[in-house]
Amino acid sequence: MGETSGFYVAVIGGACSGSEAAFQLAERGVKVVVFDQQPLPYGKIEDGLPKWHVKLRDKEEGKIDSKLTHPNVTYIPNTRIGRDVSFPDLLDKWGFSLVLLASGAWRDRPLPVAGVDQYINKGFYYQNPFVDWFNHNHEPEQSRGEYPIEDGTIIVGGGLASVDVAKIVMMELTLKALADRGIKATTLDLEHRGIPAFLESHGLKFEDLNLKGCTVFYRRRIQDMPLSPVPDGADEERLAKVASVRERILSNAREKFCFGFQELSVPLRPIVDGDRLGGLVFQKTRIENGRAVAIPDSEFDVPSPLVISSIGSIPEPLPGLPVQGELLKVADEETGKIDAGDRIYALGNAVTGRGNIRESELHARKVAAYLLEEILQVDGDGGAGFALSGDQFAGIEKLASELHAKIGYRGYEDWVNAHRPVRLENM
Repeated sequence: MGETSGFYVAVIGGACSGSEAAFQLAERGVKVVVFDQQPLPYGKIEDGLPKWHVKLRDKEEGKIDSKLTHPNVTYIPNTRIGRDVSFPDLLDKWGFSLVLLASGAWRDRPLPVAGVDQYINKGFYYQNPFVDWFNHNHEPEQSRGEYPIEDGTIIVGGGLASVDVAKIVMMELTLKALADRGIKATTLDLEHRGIPAFLESHGLKFEDLNLKGCTVFYRRRIQDMPLSPVPDGADEERLAKVASVRERILSNAREKFCFGFQELSVPLRPIVDGDRLGGLVFQKTRIENGRAVAIPDSEFDVPSPLVISSIGSIPEPLPGLPVQGELLKVADEETGKIDAGDRIYALGNAVTGRGNIRESELHARKVAAYLLEEILQVDGDGGAGFALSGDQFAGIEKLASELHAKIGYRGYEDWVNAHRPVRLENM
């Protein structure tokens, strides 16, 4: 395990898929440099997984730490590919054997309502920056700006992330209402017990808060919400069970966090209030052959002081790399090979567009195994076209050291400890 091969690989992104691929390669003697645009390598585990998931966050971040401290892995934080290091330079100047894209899906899928983006932060938010702000809004020196939450918020979406956004809105509104009554509480208190139970312990009911709450609008039916997976080859009986589970998940969440839900409704156009978004015009839909079809003459207005779009996340494109629709153009999803030369591969969310931790790790492991056995052929005589000389190794390590010096990085553990934010549960 201690010897190095003649291969040096760049991994862009240090979270679930990036750290897993780096570890698998490092275990077989391949040297790896992991670049991450953030100070910490945890990606959406830190900034996208709502902060009440304390145990899951700590578990996953611990796994990432153990992988990125492998002796064959070098971590370079605060380095954005395309800004601090150009993508072509990774192959031409640095000279890596391979480049693996594990940069996740950080960009919100645009809400398909003409002109709505001009109202960003003026009555309109996208999910990713909103949840990032929420995860850090308890920190004394958080730098994400402010995201005021309004009573009567509209949330457009229908997945688990949309339910999380609704929970955030309802808990923030409830915390403010409680503070106005001199009652101290935290997000963790409300999430653990649920809003009605916490209020009951203080002799209150939700109605006493005089809140309208938020409402999630979904273009399909409740049973279509991707809250529980459908097994491959599921028969009608199994599909009915999945639908029942989905309905129960939503019902439990609504009961515990007091938000509204409107199915079979698709946003059509904005309602404008001066220079702000003042709500949305929706249109009713019906399901035909598995598709949501708009019903003519069924429009209805929903005025609202705030709209949050939560319809999914997609990878941010890198200059020079091909895209197909909203995702990277991948020649083979199984191997992660990008349709651009023979040295560029992609992992996890960058390929699938889904934010599932387990799926990302498994995909990274599969791609790493393919690269080790079929491309680099680390246990054989192949892979010669990807092997580097000692001078090339030294050149990569010199460039890495220069970046480390520029950002003041002196070691993984010290860096992570210095940049880990204040945790709500420790305040």
